Amino acid sequence: MKPFQFILLSATAGIIQSSTAAAQEAIPGYAYGQPTLAQAPYTASDLAALQKTMLFSDEDIQALRQSKAILADQTDAILDVWYGFVASTPELLVYFSDAKTGQADPAYLAAVRKRFAQWILDTADARFDQDWLNWQYEIGLRHTHHKKNKTDGASSVPQVHFRYLVGLTIPITTTLKPFLGNKGASAEEVEKMHAAWVKAVLLQVILWSQPYIREGAF
Repeated sequence: MKPFQFILLSATAGIIQSSTAAAQEAIPGYAYGQPTLAQAPYTASDLAALQKTMLFSDEDIQALRQSKAILADQTDAILDVWYGFVASTPELLVYFSDAKTGQADPAYLAAVRKRFAQWILDTADARFDQDWLNWQYEIGLRHTHHKKNKTDGASSVPQVHFRYLVGLTIPITTTLKPFLGNKGASAEEVEKMHAAWVKAVLLQVILWSQPYIREGAF
C-alpha cells in the first residue's frame, strides 16, 4: 500500500453521536444548527421548487430515513471506500494535500473524515429546515476560496474546483449502494434508498454550488 493510501485509510472517523449537539462537541468544525452560521442566500421556497424539479418526494424522504439505521454502523467502512478512491485519484488528492509540498496532509484528512461520517447521517436524516439550509451554504463556502482550509488550519490549495463537486456525485452514490443492501433490505427497498440518495447528494451539491456562481445566476 502506498504511503498516502495508508494515511487516508487509517484516518479515524471518531465517535459519531446521534444528536446534533453531541456531534458538535465530538467533531471539530461541525457547526450544523449554530447561530453563528451565515443565513443561506436561498430560501425554503427555493428549496421546495428545486425538490419539485428533481422529483424529490416524501417517498424519497422515507427511503432516506430507512437508510440511516442501515448505514449508521457502516460509516467507517463507507469512508474507507471513498477515501481509497480519493487516494487513487491525484486530481482529488490534491485538495487534501499541502500546497507547497504536494504531500497528503493526514491531520486535514482526519478532520474532514469525521465531518464526512456525520454528513452521511445528516443526509439520511435531513430536515430541510433553515438550519439545514444554512449548513449547506457553509459547506459550500468551505469548498471555495472564501473558507477552504480555515476550519482546520490547513495549508492546502485554496479551493476545490467546482467540476469535481458535481463529478463526485457518481462515485459517492454508486459505491454507497452495496452498503444499503447489507442489512436485509429487499432489492426494491435498496433501489428506492439508492435513488433517494442520488437525489439527496445532487440536491446538496447544487446548494453548495451557490458560492461558485456569479451573483444573479444561481
